[in-house]
Amino acid sequence: MNEDCLESFLETIAAENGAAKNTVVSYRFDLEQFIEYFSPRSVCELNKKDLQEYSHFLNSHGYCARSVSRKLSALRDFFKFLYSEGLAEQNPTINLEAPKQEKKLPEFLSQSDVFSLIETAKNSKKFIDIRNSAMIMVMYACGLRVSELINLPISAVNFEKKIVFVKGKGSKERLVPIADEAIKHLYDYIEMRELFLKNIKSLYLFPSSKSPQSPLTRDVFFKQLKDLASLAGISPNKVHPHVLRHSFATFLINHDTNLRSVQKMLGHEKITTTEIYTHILSENLKETVKKNHPLAFLGDNLNKK
Repeated sequence: MNEDCLESFLETIAAENGAAKNTVVSYRFDLEQFIEYFSPRSVCELNKKDLQEYSHFLNSHGYCARSVSRKLSALRDFFKFLYSEGLAEQNPTINLEAPKQEKKLPEFLSQSDVFSLIETAKNSKKFIDIRNSAMIMVMYACGLRVSELINLPISAVNFEKKIVFVKGKGSKERLVPIADEAIKHLYDYIEMRELFLKNIKSLYLFPSSKSPQSPLTRDVFFKQLKDLASLAGISPNKVHPHVLRHSFATFLINHDTNLRSVQKMLGHEKITTTEIYTHILSENLKETVKKNHPLAFLGDNLNKK
């Protein structure tokens, strides 16, 4: 019974809600863990007290607040489905409290670090390195999620209008402008791409070197980015695909770009998700305050008296 409910739910979020493959995998993992905890009881018979017990179990077994919140979010969606389908008589997740999370500021790279990664990759004559330099350039220029980047079809880039058509979370579509330098970089990359593919047809802008009719996987890109960071003299711990998206957003916010515009380019559903970048002050802004604020001169003025 529990397994049937789970499979029906996963099929629904994939087919009707357009949930990404990774999202479905994450839901499956969290919900199978939940079902196992209460086995052999039916999840349809659980109440709010049971769910509070499970939340306490997660908190007392070393799960961080972020992980607990994610697992409880999966339960909310699951029980909302069970209740709407008439499989459960109640929704025990209503008013179920999640642990408070500390807001973690996004990590980001400096412009010089990003350019160093691009140049290090460009200096190689290998296709995989030229491909990586183009991927870094596009990700930094457009603020894409790694899943969006690797699945870009070659037709997604409009070279004339300098925009990229992106299909994001939940199959939501958006148009993102791309800078001239990134367009030039893509032109050079595509020439190399055609030489590499020869007569093989691939729909993907960034095809896998082992299987060109498939896109490069996120795991391979993640590893290659770490290796590239080492070659560029940057700590690999600082570098991962999502940090390039953070770097894009941080740069725009620190250069007075309208928050709503950044939200649209990132594909955030809620403005509050984008607002976290406003907590990151650029070194230039700090230096401006240091040099120009009246309190910066208070000591000198007092010494003159």
